[in-house]
Amino acid sequence: MKHKIIFAALLAAILLVPTSCDKYLDVNFDPSNPQVAEGFAILPPVLYQMVRGESFDDRFVGQYIQNWAFITKNNVWDQHGYVPGSDSGGEKWRSHYWSIGKNIDLIIEQATAQEQWDYVGVAKAIRAWSWQTTTDVNGEMILKEAWEPNRYVFDFDDQSLVYDEVVRLCEDALADLGRTDGNVSPASLGRGDLVYKGDREKWIKFVYSTLARNAHRLTNKSNYNPDKVIEYVDKSFSSNADNFNVPHAGTSSSDGNFFGPTRNNLRSYRQTGFILSLLNGTVFNGVTDPRLSMMLSASPDGIYRGVTPTLGDPTNVNNDSTRIPLLWGVSPSVTSAAQIPGKYIFKDKADHPIVTYAELQFIKAEAAFIKNDKGMALTALKNGISAHMDFTGVAAADRDAYLASAAVPQNPGDLKLSDIMLQKYIALWVHGAIETWVDIRRYHYSDQVYTGFTLPATFYLDNGGKPAYRLRPRYNSEYVWNRESLDRFGGNNADYHTYEMWYSKP
Repeated sequence: MKHKIIFAALLAAILLVPTSCDKYLDVNFDPSNPQVAEGFAILPPVLYQMVRGESFDDRFVGQYIQNWAFITKNNVWDQHGYVPGSDSGGEKWRSHYWSIGKNIDLIIEQATAQEQWDYVGVAKAIRAWSWQTTTDVNGEMILKEAWEPNRYVFDFDDQSLVYDEVVRLCEDALADLGRTDGNVSPASLGRGDLVYKGDREKWIKFVYSTLARNAHRLTNKSNYNPDKVIEYVDKSFSSNADNFNVPHAGTSSSDGNFFGPTRNNLRSYRQTGFILSLLNGTVFNGVTDPRLSMMLSASPDGIYRGVTPTLGDPTNVNNDSTRIPLLWGVSPSVTSAAQIPGKYIFKDKADHPIVTYAELQFIKAEAAFIKNDKGMALTALKNGISAHMDFTGVAAADRDAYLASAAVPQNPGDLKLSDIMLQKYIALWVHGAIETWVDIRRYHYSDQVYTGFTLPATFYLDNGGKPAYRLRPRYNSEYVWNRESLDRFGGNNADYHTYEMWYSKP
């Protein structure tokens, strides 16, 4: 990581920390206005960076898992490849070490000095989440030497150590968020907390959501503990009101949702045949899902279509009644954002969900299924479906009819693992692509678990016939400055992105 992290630390120090430089540097000092940015000023951009890292990389992860596909043939990401010499697929890495990075330390240091333990707890909660979600896409990371000054090369650590660090930080965060002494104040925390408005109880639930994810990743390990996962889920979100949603003003490209029409980041992507098969009744016993028209869009002739990864969009011609619409729900010929209101999560003002109640209920359902408590698993499955339908805006009557239909098992003995994982796939479509990719890799791209899922017929040239299991670390840090460290575990190899993750191995 070399100069990039060092520069981030120096920049933060220059911008945010007062110095004892010569007086001529202090000509603009105003004793009535503090020169050190406090937690309430740093936290909002950190929350935005949580979204930026995930949404930028969702584009490519979303192709691996077939949330969407590119309009032209043989796109390298559709082929489970990558773009050499590019930062594409490196945004989570950048956000973790650079954009969120030292800002977390600044919040902790300043809040500790002021005994604002709620800010300390929030900062640790975000860092724990960031370690978890970044290692989930990248595998080995720089842990012990991260943000260490006066270094020019940085050694990577095993993913298992990063998982341990997540647990340690979560425990610390819970302790700090539980404190009521000092200058803990919901009003003060609410100044910077755009998500929970200073509600520490909801931040505590967020920490437990990270612990649930961390513990549930280990389904292939002998020490996997479904009871612990269920405990963490039960201590986390209790409804959609607890969802970790980062808001967007949506007035321009600078404050609009990444997936919205004004940002125009998704013009070259189309819904796939796989997600369509989960909503149009192909997979779920002929039952059309009421979310179909709310999440996907029909062609002008009224028929829903999806593309096959690597084959491109065969309907991509002007004035064709079979043309697949943009994800915003309009014809690809529409170019003005003013003409595109958007739909579902593809609106300029839409919140970005980082973690949802629905996701956690599906985690609980899978854990209970593995435990062989099918009754609990079925209840959690229905909770997850219901919560996502409410999130989507499905009418209560349509929601209840679907839950009572043949699409959903009505008896615990009829429940299959695929019922859980496919419904989770629907609920996390696009915004939860990273979590879905974790699941698919845990099950090694199984078409028995993900019914109808088919890996591309042609993989990227360097893959050696294998699917992708990780994103490479960011090019403009590791591959420019830190290549020798990558050599220690094969990070410079052409097929490194196909190396299986620690958590997905027995």
